[in-house]
Amino acid sequence: MTDFSKILDKAKELEIKMKESQEKIKNISVTGISGGDSVKLTLNGESEIINLDISPEILREDKTIIEDLIKAAHNNAKSQLKSKTSDEISKATGGFGIPGFKWPL
Repeated sequence: MTDFSKILDKAKELEIKMKESQEKIKNISVTGISGGDSVKLTLNGESEIINLDISPEILREDKTIIEDLIKAAHNNAKSQLKSKTSDEISKATGGFGIPGFKWPL
């Protein structure tokens, strides 16, 4: 029975750490950049766009170029967010990976 109690204690501890990590993840902010600082797109920890800055010079470009730059900035930000989220989860789990667990990004 003692082993089972230890397992339950560890599970509760992990649950608390994961909840703390989820709160920290919500507060993460990353900025993706493309076109040599022409487009800057900021995501929060829930992958929501919280800021989009497009330089006036780039607005003179063709619509498809602007769209591609926005997509590139978004992909850059999303990659950073995924990395920071993974780091935060690793801290909570003590580096112990949870098989099959993927953060919804």
